[in-house]
Amino acid sequence: MIRWLFSKTIRDACAARKHYCRLLAAQRDLLPATAVAAVQLKLDELGAAIKEDHKGRINVKAEELQFAADKNLKPYPHAAWRENVEVLLVALAVAMGIRTFFLQPFKIPTGSMQPTLFGINSTPDFSAAVRAYDYFSQTGFNDEEKARLQAEVGAQSQVGKNLLIPSGWERFKEWFHGISYVHVVAAADGTVQVGPITHFLIFNIKQSLSIGGVVTTMWFPPDYGESDLQHRAGLFPERVYHKGDDVVKLRVSAGDHLFVDRLTYNFRKPTRGDVIVFETAGIPEEMRDKYRDGNGNPIPADEFYIKRLVGLPGEKVQIGDDRHLIINGQRLDASTPHFENIYGFDPKQPPRESQFSGHVNGMVAQEFHLSIGNLPEFPDQQTVYDVPPGYCLPMGDNTCNSLDSRFWGAIPESYVIGKSFFVYWPLTSRFGWGNR
Repeated sequence: MIRWLFSKTIRDACAARKHYCRLLAAQRDLLPATAVAAVQLKLDELGAAIKEDHKGRINVKAEELQFAADKNLKPYPHAAWRENVEVLLVALAVAMGIRTFFLQPFKIPTGSMQPTLFGINSTPDFSAAVRAYDYFSQTGFNDEEKARLQAEVGAQSQVGKNLLIPSGWERFKEWFHGISYVHVVAAADGTVQVGPITHFLIFNIKQSLSIGGVVTTMWFPPDYGESDLQHRAGLFPERVYHKGDDVVKLRVSAGDHLFVDRLTYNFRKPTRGDVIVFETAGIPEEMRDKYRDGNGNPIPADEFYIKRLVGLPGEKVQIGDDRHLIINGQRLDASTPHFENIYGFDPKQPPRESQFSGHVNGMVAQEFHLSIGNLPEFPDQQTVYDVPPGYCLPMGDNTCNSLDSRFWGAIPESYVIGKSFFVYWPLTSRFGWGNR
């Protein structure tokens, strides 16, 4: 090793020998035995010269090896391209191996873990109005209802017009905080039609809108999270836009991007308080069909959810009216590891979305008129949920608005793929290891 570090002759000879060893191994089954023997002989002779540390002999044997290789080995067409492709393939294989067995990148799509981890959101958000419109469209609505909805959309449009889009240095700074803007102005009078997003690998490439027959293309549109552009921007199919109107004007906050540790749970079981990532296929199929995502679609089986693990196999779990979990009769509080923030709320304040408000059961949700409504597995504090062996109970930190085990119950531990490890984007106060 010391000779290799201080002698360029030996380094070059070792590199040449390694190169021709690789070529010989790749072509061994294609070459006649005499050619293989001739190249192998010169490889051995160069190896012996390197051990002797005789520079003159090393140079001679290196030249003889090159002559033997040129004479007996088959030339590769486009050798430089082949080598670059090989390097690329090896790099991809290593990256896939790291992703599969060690660290997997993950993007928070929803706000169920806020304020611990933030999901994708946009301002203004017209999703409530569009869901109402969809409801009336399906059930049939009269002119009065239609007028009310149109008025609601008009009022929300004024909210959009108050959105100021920065420029220059200020917008550049906001980009590092994960903030981007979508702004589309009508180029003609007419209704709007929204095209699908064109994807390439993990990237959104483009999305087109047709307004009065004039097509506008948005390049590299952001991910809208649990909803789509039509719902986010309140694009009603019957609404007429006029030339110069703001059709889309959104401030989009990217969800937290983090690495998932896929290695640790190969050596130990998940523990209470871990922020885990699990496959949605672990949710019972009838529950995935019953409880819908932000677009009203069934929960797919090929996605991943991130929640905090609160109940372990074999435990008895309750949610008290004081918004604290009770595990096997023992109440969790702010002194419980990983629950310091969740139970650090002021009990005199009502529970609120995207705030640390403890855990709410069905009775509390109804008392404070929370959007999550009924919670079938935890309707009140008297209900005791028995976690089956081999199962676990995950819940979101944003318990005022989180689709979690309070709806569908426990999931098999085998569907847990890892835990939150490191937030690498955007560069906010949540950047780093601290959000676990």
